[in-house]
Amino acid sequence: MSDIFTYSPGQLPLLVTIPHSGTLLPPGMEARLTPHARTLPDTDWYVDHLYACAHALGASTLRARYSRYVTDLNRGADNAVLYPGRPSTGVVPTHAFDGAPLYLAGQEPDEAEIQERISSYWHPYHNAITAELERLRAKWGWAILWDAHSIRSHIPHLFEGTLPTLNFGTNSGASCAATLAEQLVQHAAQHSSDTHVLNGRFKGGYTTRHYGQPQNGIHAVQLELAQSAYLASEDAPWPISLPAAAQLGQLIEGLLKLAIAYRPDR
Repeated sequence: MSDIFTYSPGQLPLLVTIPHSGTLLPPGMEARLTPHARTLPDTDWYVDHLYACAHALGASTLRARYSRYVTDLNRGADNAVLYPGRPSTGVVPTHAFDGAPLYLAGQEPDEAEIQERISSYWHPYHNAITAELERLRAKWGWAILWDAHSIRSHIPHLFEGTLPTLNFGTNSGASCAATLAEQLVQHAAQHSSDTHVLNGRFKGGYTTRHYGQPQNGIHAVQLELAQSAYLASEDAPWPISLPAAAQLGQLIEGLLKLAIAYRPDR
């Protein structure tokens, strides 16, 4: 196990990545954060719990252990904007999703620290993704990357209205085969209690856009879950609703089984 992430190799051509459920901070960082930021409000709470089935199904899993406030692993190292015209939090964020500053005045990371974090956290994580996808593709001829996320269902600073429960992103169809996306959406539609959308507000972050190359045998899907679907409250301390989480976990298991069963030649 790396200090940066936990990795469990699987036997089937599916890699589940969980970049934002970590809560660790490097020494000295917590004291530089605002009281609100110290609670890590933008964490993808319990996503690792929701995907507990993944490894048992035969998928590989890669979960970051450090908070997204240290380094956002779903942004590019070049800090390119994912959604032009909308607020951006960056590869080393200085503001929370609600626009509030993360750091006490004068405590923000300078460019040298930003580059050091990218070197220490971003590169090892993405090197691990690259290596695992290459391993799976070499064995099977293809691989599927499933980037697992969750977010508060209502964040006016980032998007209007309320998110659907299931937000599938395939970079507007460029990161995975249309047949796979259709199967996932059709499965979601069978669960009438859970709303869904394909390539709505969230089309996939850096991970989906960078690795998703169907023409080269790598298919990538991002699933952004609305936290209202499994938290008893989306406010601190973000208590989980175990019955709701169990129900959502069953739906996720069904989606992962579809990904595992997918064959590019069909």
